[in-house]
Amino acid sequence: MAILRRGLLYLAITPAARAALEEDAQRGERSLGSAGARQTATEFFSLSCPHCAEFALKAFPEIRSRFIGPGRLRWVFYDFPTDKAALQAAMVARYLPVDRYPRFINALFANQDRWLFGAGSVADSLWPLASDAGMDRSAFDRALDDAGLQDWIVQRALDAEKQWHVDATPSFVIDGRLYSGAMSVAKFATILGS
Repeated sequence: MAILRRGLLYLAITPAARAALEEDAQRGERSLGSAGARQTATEFFSLSCPHCAEFALKAFPEIRSRFIGPGRLRWVFYDFPTDKAALQAAMVARYLPVDRYPRFINALFANQDRWLFGAGSVADSLWPLASDAGMDRSAFDRALDDAGLQDWIVQRALDAEKQWHVDATPSFVIDGRLYSGAMSVAKFATILGS
């Protein structure tokens, strides 16, 4: 039995309960911005997609400072892997603490050529980035071996295909409408009515 510390409260939890908490943490929503923002944008992205990387590195920083930071927009990250490499990277990202997720995703996009096309396997190339993000080797190995998480990510992508007709990355759902392509900040401003 493990002891979980939350502030000054100690709870005794069983291994099964601990596993359920870890599963919730890995499958929970990854987002930025205020839950009370008047608009929400859901980004469907693949970590191996060069268009997603371009958007993340060029447009997203300004979107974050202009719309997310001031509380006008809530941003939801939605894994939509288009190949095995992107799936592995998404699995590793979800094993990091929630507060490290956006920074790690950005690091993956900034170093896409290094981990995607580097010497050796994708897993071998992902490991140094995960380590730099504070992940230990056992968590990294568990992430890559987590068949349940893999199935969950793939099923969510299939659900997005069915519900929103997502067929390209990046794609965005804003106010219930699908937009595809690495849009500019100006295009986002127009969509958001700013």
